[in-house]
Amino acid sequence: MGFVKEFKEFAIKGNVMDLAVGVIIGGAFGKIIDSVVNDLVMPVVAAIIGKPDFSNLYVVLRGEVSDGLALVDARKVDGAAIFAYGSFITVAINFFLLALVIFIMVKGINGLKRKEEAKAAVAPPPAPTKEEVLLAEIRDLLKNK
Repeated sequence: MGFVKEFKEFAIKGNVMDLAVGVIIGGAFGKIIDSVVNDLVMPVVAAIIGKPDFSNLYVVLRGEVSDGLALVDARKVDGAAIFAYGSFITVAINFFLLALVIFIMVKGINGLKRKEEAKAAVAPPPAPTKEEVLLAEIRDLLKNK
């Protein structure tokens, strides 16, 4: 029974729930970045360099593979050793864009935090209430005796 109780306390803690939400949002965000790369960035890059798709860029290191064969089919050729650098380029672009977007988000959040901290530092303390003033006077009178 102790194990179940410990697990329940662990699972209900705020940090675990925050982490779970972060992982779920991160997964969805990763899909958005994949779509940006595949649907927006790659067509522009392909138009510039003339290649329709990076995922099919590869070099045959060993074996006989027909020219123009898709990477999926080239990998099926017996005895062929394929150096598939195109997939790496796509993943690297995904990583760069994801890192850039996260950097921009963190920078924006930090800017908002700094503004809030500046407001808190500049704001004068609230005026004491009548009760606080009366208590301070009583304190001061008792000190003088």
